[in-house]
Amino acid sequence: MIEVKHLVVSYGKKKPNVIDNVNFEIPDGKVTVLVGPNGAGKSTIFKSIVGILPAKSGSIYMDGANLNDIKKTERAKKIAYVPQQISFGNLSVFDSILLGRLPYFNFGISEKDKEIVSDVIKEMNLEKMAFRSVDELSGGEKQRVAIARALAQEPQIIVFDEPTSNLDINNELKLLKTIKKLVETKKIGVLIAIHDLNIALEVGDHFLFLKDGRLVASGNKDFVTCELVHEVFNVPCEIKYIDGKKVILYWRNENE
Repeated sequence: MIEVKHLVVSYGKKKPNVIDNVNFEIPDGKVTVLVGPNGAGKSTIFKSIVGILPAKSGSIYMDGANLNDIKKTERAKKIAYVPQQISFGNLSVFDSILLGRLPYFNFGISEKDKEIVSDVIKEMNLEKMAFRSVDELSGGEKQRVAIARALAQEPQIIVFDEPTSNLDINNELKLLKTIKKLVETKKIGVLIAIHDLNIALEVGDHFLFLKDGRLVASGNKDFVTCELVHEVFNVPCEIKYIDGKKVILYWRNENE
């Protein structure tokens, strides 16, 4: 489990705070969805958790240990990151996934590293494209490679920053189904940003609502109400239940 306590983050000591006194938990074996409007600070939180952007103050704990007190390589073994923009360079699928083993490299690539990559390729059904260049793949296939690279790190938590933003609906649903399955089978935790609240309700177990760098609310699906949606996004809505599932219907804001 990750515990974020009184987190304050800015992009410079004299810059205004982007994240201001945020507290939340990311449980193991669950999908935690971070939602909020553009500019709310979602990517900033992600970068701070994975160690790309240091916190101005506050702490991030994992299994009771302060992540600021451990080496970057050890942190990378615990937390994998799939950013919005994925760049693999002119590498094969196999070599791109092998990069996920970097925190484990000593004096070179071991047979264990290769075995783990091969196992992940099979698990993600990437065998037929293992030695193709990632540049030749579709957006959905690249996302599968990105997940495979994260899995090769053998992490306890994977952080996804809007992984479906460039995908069509079919590939978006396939990707989220894959993520949900990995959580259930591997018992890892996931922190993910998703714009579509209905998709978030489909895949999420726990929800964090962020606005202007502050945590507005957190909880399970029952906490997702139209009052909360309006407070965070300034959009009127109505909630319906279809086959027992909560669905949010948005309305145009008449004041705009």
